[in-house]
Amino acid sequence: MTTDFKARGVIAAIITPFSDEDDVDEAGLEKLTEYIVEGGVHGIMTSGGTGEFPHLLREERKRVTEVVARIARGKIPVFAGTAACSTKETILLSQDAQKAGANAVIITAPYYFGLPDESLYEHFRTIAREIDLPVVLYNNPLYTGNNLSPQLICRLSEITGIVGLKQSNSDLGQLVEAIRQAGERISILTGIDSQFYAALCIGGKGIFSTAACVIPQQMVALYDAVQKGSHHEALTLHVKLQKLNKFLEYDPGYVAPCKEALRALGLPAGRVRMPLPELTPQEKDQIQKALRDLRVSQ
Repeated sequence: MTTDFKARGVIAAIITPFSDEDDVDEAGLEKLTEYIVEGGVHGIMTSGGTGEFPHLLREERKRVTEVVARIARGKIPVFAGTAACSTKETILLSQDAQKAGANAVIITAPYYFGLPDESLYEHFRTIAREIDLPVVLYNNPLYTGNNLSPQLICRLSEITGIVGLKQSNSDLGQLVEAIRQAGERISILTGIDSQFYAALCIGGKGIFSTAACVIPQQMVALYDAVQKGSHHEALTLHVKLQKLNKFLEYDPGYVAPCKEALRALGLPAGRVRMPLPELTPQEKDQIQKALRDLRVSQ
């Protein structure tokens, strides 16, 4: 396994488009992947929360990664979301991802049961030992109920095979502390679009971004501005993009807004899969207005 693999830049969290029959729309997924790659992103994450992974069958998760990897291969890395409640299932999903062509896996803490740090440590240590792909930790305590503390992240960063962290804890202070304790060993990225500029300023290596599924060029432009030291340009763009980004986090839920934005741009998305709620007409109007304000709508 390659141990020098790095996660960096703008990594788009891609949706899973569905057909009217509620099947994975593979042709739509191909088109959307091409759009994101052409937008200049540095990677694509499949089967994450944006990709509705809890509502995908095992074979669908593998197939989504196969399609995206086929389009993206040789251009940018693919990070396959392989989170599950049990260590055993996570290993099986990660093995599927490797067969599907993923370059790395990204894994949340187990969910449903509250777990002590030692159990979380053993979960990730076992996975890293049993699979042959680099592992990116994904800390999203609002959804999993299990927070990866900076101290635990520091311990995990010492495990061979663990190469990065997507930090979706809304407490920016925990991101700073994780970077302080583990940032020399693994790549630490934010998973919150509204924190993007701030995360870069404090040493974050980039973002796993729902917004980059919709506006990849603009998110890459923000990253590039910081890399060249143009902080006024970056901050101005970040505040501008917040008109859309505020819909792509927690309220009213980020999957339906992302899909609505893609539909407004004429890109494939389909409906969310039950039981996720669709947007109200008012919420749809707000998304479309945000796109018009950014001058990216059709």
